[in-house]
Amino acid sequence: QAHLVESGGGSVQAGGSLRLSCATSGFTYSNCMGWFRQAPGKEREQVAYIGRDGSTWYADSVKDRFTISQDNAKTTLYLEMNSLKPEDTAMYYCAAARGTLLFGSAWCRRSDYYGVWGQGTQVTVSS
Repeated sequence: QAHLVESGGGSVQAGGSLRLSCATSGFTYSNCMGWFRQAPGKEREQVAYIGRDGSTWYADSVKDRFTISQDNAKTTLYLEMNSLKPEDTAMYYCAAARGTLLFGSAWCRRSDYYGVWGQGTQVTVSS
C-alpha cells in the first residue's frame, strides 16, 4: 500500500530555513510528486511539484526561495525552504500522483491528480 510520511517541520524565525522530507513506501514510480500547504482558514495551495521527467514547478510565492528535489532512488522527496516568511506558516503535505497514463504540467498542477497524501508536517515562521 502506498504511504507517505512527512518530517522536518518546526518553528523558525523569519529569514530562517527548513528542509522538509517525505518518505515514500509501497511504490517506486509516480508521475508527479508535489508539496502542498494549508494555512488556518485558507484553502490548500500547491507549493511545488517534480515530474517523472525531472521537470519542476513552483508557486510564485515561493519561487527562488524553495527547492523541490528527490533522492536518486526516488524514495524520498524534499523541500528546501530558505528565506522563510511568516506567510509561509502552514501545514505542509506531500502527495504522489500515480496509476494513470495522463501526464504533463497541466495535470501535475491539479490537486485532484494526486491520489496519495501524507499526514502533514507543521511549519511555523515567526516575525
